[in-house]
Amino acid sequence: MRHLVIDSFDFADLADLAGPGDDTVFIAVRSGRAAGWYGPLAEPVAHAVRALAPALVGADATYHEGLHDRLAQAAPRSRAGSWAVGALDCAAWDLHARAAGRPAAALLTDEPLRHRITAYSSWLTRDLAHPATADLIPEVSAQGWAFTKWSLRDRPGVSGGALADLLHAAAGTEPVAVDAVGTWPPALAAEFAAAADPAALVWLEDPVPTDAPRACEQLRTLPLAVGERLTLTDDAPAVLAWIRPTALTLDVVGCGGLTAARRILARTTTPVFPHGRSLMPGLHLASARPDRVLAIEYRQQWEPGRQHLYAHPVQPDRGHLTLPTVPGLGATPRSAPC
Repeated sequence: MRHLVIDSFDFADLADLAGPGDDTVFIAVRSGRAAGWYGPLAEPVAHAVRALAPALVGADATYHEGLHDRLAQAAPRSRAGSWAVGALDCAAWDLHARAAGRPAAALLTDEPLRHRITAYSSWLTRDLAHPATADLIPEVSAQGWAFTKWSLRDRPGVSGGALADLLHAAAGTEPVAVDAVGTWPPALAAEFAAAADPAALVWLEDPVPTDAPRACEQLRTLPLAVGERLTLTDDAPAVLAWIRPTALTLDVVGCGGLTAARRILARTTTPVFPHGRSLMPGLHLASARPDRVLAIEYRQQWEPGRQHLYAHPVQPDRGHLTLPTVPGLGATPRSAPC
């Protein structure tokens, strides 16, 4: 394919179509009349993207490794910097794929694509400590998802044994995944590990920070999930080697984009379950690498609103998502000035 030299970039803000607090900013990278999009982005990330985007001018959107290295060298070594690199990297993949008339997944592999992607339901505004959650779990489970995930945060005065009791009551006959959102102190994690039945868990996600090795050691009797918070500054294979998790919940944009995600998959064997905040590039990674990506997160409380901002929204169907048939990532905003 001919070179696609990036010559300009611009932004679109769909705040008038979104709810309070939603991500609304989209970035476009352009080569002549061709455009590649990614979004929506939160304003702090969009601010970092605005500062970093000029580094792309003159880069070839079909040479993803070189483009990514160029961005990584120019970006600040911060979480927002990693997200900015990821957003621009994904916009370049969209530009390349749209110019080629193919879904981005087709550029990631020479193998046949999987078009129907297994998903799991995530509802982190629903904590297992809330009485209403117990009634919601079987209702959501019956919708065909691979499994369901719920919040299980640290709460004042609640012991690790009490959290284990909440898990056992919620699981019933079907294990659930729980996300502690990094809120557990080491003592609570140790209490939970001593009391919890591993058979009730699909996994326990982010109970403690990944730089707390003693706490992680205490939890190794349980299936663990980590990865959502990995950035370009982290050595992902090293983190996975000493935590030895059941699942890698990689955020495809947060880790530095599709190019960075491909590199991580090449250096690890941990099953991947992409974080739902970056659903669209995660879908393409799952389509291209079904041998490694087993299911993608669908965030029940946020994703419907995000999909409302896309020109071609994706809707769940009996626990599955369908790869967009339009060329690119499927991340073009509604009424995009293309």
